[in-house]
Amino acid sequence: MKKTTAITIILILIFILGFGLRGKVSGEKFDSQKWKTTDMNSENDFSLRWDMMNSLRNNYNLNGMKKSEIINLLGKPDSTFSTPKTFRYFLGYAHSGIDTGSLIIKFNDETVENHLVTRG
Repeated sequence: MKKTTAITIILILIFILGFGLRGKVSGEKFDSQKWKTTDMNSENDFSLRWDMMNSLRNNYNLNGMKKSEIINLLGKPDSTFSTPKTFRYFLGYAHSGIDTGSLIIKFNDETVENHLVTRG
């Protein structure tokens, strides 16, 4: 009887955690080619970059990369709001209402000093 109760409790916890994290964690693997060629005006791709952000951050240490390496990995930055010292990449919908996001990469002497993801 105790084993059945423990299994039931574990299943309930898994269900609650799954429901609570629904839409919060994306599993899209980062793909440089998809990132660079995605049509951010297409409804089908409008959250693709956002969905790849976890994989990008987990698999690439952006800090310390050279500007040329960033361009090779992510393509040229969005021309709007980008400068030679700050690159901005539009991420699309953040899966939270109509919220959108951006990846901002700041350079110091052609090397990434820091990066952050913004919403809004």
